[in-house]
Amino acid sequence: MKLIRTLLFCTLSISMLAACTQVRPWERGLLAKEEMAWRTNALEGALNDHIFFSKEASSGGSSAAAGGCGCN
Repeated sequence: MKLIRTLLFCTLSISMLAACTQVRPWERGLLAKEEMAWRTNALEGALNDHIFFSKEASSGGSSAAAGGCGCN
C-alpha cells in the first residue's frame, strides 16, 4: 500500500510539473491585458477588501470564504 501511495505521489508530482511553462517575451503582451488581471477594477477590489476586513476583523487572504456577523 505504501508503494502505491509513493508511486501515485510521484506520478502526480511529475504531471503537475509538466504543466509549468516558461512565458516567452512576445507572449507577455497578451498576459498584460486588462482582462487577464485577477482584479480588473481597482475600486471594486478595494471595496471587497474593506468588506472582508469588516466581516472577518483581519486583513489579507481575501480569497478565502467570508463569514462573520454580517453587519455590513
